[in-house]
Amino acid sequence: MKRTHKTLAAALMMLGLNSYAADKITIMVGGMEKQIYLPAKLAEQLGYLKETGLDIELLSEPAGVNAETEMLSGAAQGVVGFYDHTLDLQARGKLVQSVVQFSQAPGEVILVSKAAGARIKSPADFKGKTLGVTGLGSSTNFLTQFLAAKANVKNSEFTTLPVGAGSSFIAAMGQGKIDAGMTTEPTISRLTSTGAATVLVDLRTSKSTEAALGGPYPAACLYMSTAWVNSHKPQVQKIVNAFVKTLKYINTHSAKEITEKLPPDYYAANKQMYIDALEAGKQMFTADGVMPEHGPATVLQVLNGFDKAVQGKTINLASTYTTEFVKAAK
Repeated sequence: MKRTHKTLAAALMMLGLNSYAADKITIMVGGMEKQIYLPAKLAEQLGYLKETGLDIELLSEPAGVNAETEMLSGAAQGVVGFYDHTLDLQARGKLVQSVVQFSQAPGEVILVSKAAGARIKSPADFKGKTLGVTGLGSSTNFLTQFLAAKANVKNSEFTTLPVGAGSSFIAAMGQGKIDAGMTTEPTISRLTSTGAATVLVDLRTSKSTEAALGGPYPAACLYMSTAWVNSHKPQVQKIVNAFVKTLKYINTHSAKEITEKLPPDYYAANKQMYIDALEAGKQMFTADGVMPEHGPATVLQVLNGFDKAVQGKTINLASTYTTEFVKAAK
């Protein structure tokens, strides 16, 4: 009888653990400290994620491609990363979709190091150079490859080096490991404020993005496996509600007010610099989480310019995002 009771108790305990694991929702962020992914941490800091009543855990990976891998392996239910991954994954036979769109521009730039400034005046000069990206297969890699291809520079004619963001990107540039590279705030301001780098291509606003890429480029979003979304609609709705509420907060508050809600380590020891960068780039965020019109078509056009996984494939853009949840958000 004792053995039976122990076995039953163990079984019940395992059932409880499995239930807990099933209830936990993990969202991987492709670099939590990056300003482009601000809505993720801000939603947590404002208490909006807790208000959902769900057990939501935010985890950070240095590059979006690493976060994507975590989701595909089942270690996470969602990714805060770039929308372009949904198209690339569909071309590879994996269905995922953006459920809330954070931004309508990449919020990134290509920086050229002070040492390479005289040798790189445009993407046409990428030939023979080493360019930094957050990770191979990341959106910074996608966009760098497109800008090179647009300038008639083949991928085989330059080297891309995964260097992450923040201090690791700054170190790579300072040590001469990369001549130029694509990164985001607050890394941009940390390098340009000291004269260590200058901006070559600016994708921080809708206007500059359209000039460089040919149209609106929806970037940061929350994307999830289509199968998981379809089988967990109540949970997805609660999560989207929290993020839409956060986007409205960003749209109706100053950069200073927003920054006050963030942990001090987000400022990289210079709070005012972070505030100034956010004030300049705040317009990249959508006000309501809705996918920008014509945005998906621009992303497909960009990927078709260099991505061999996408080229020649029929991509169903309508299945790469949904507005069902943002339209129902309260």
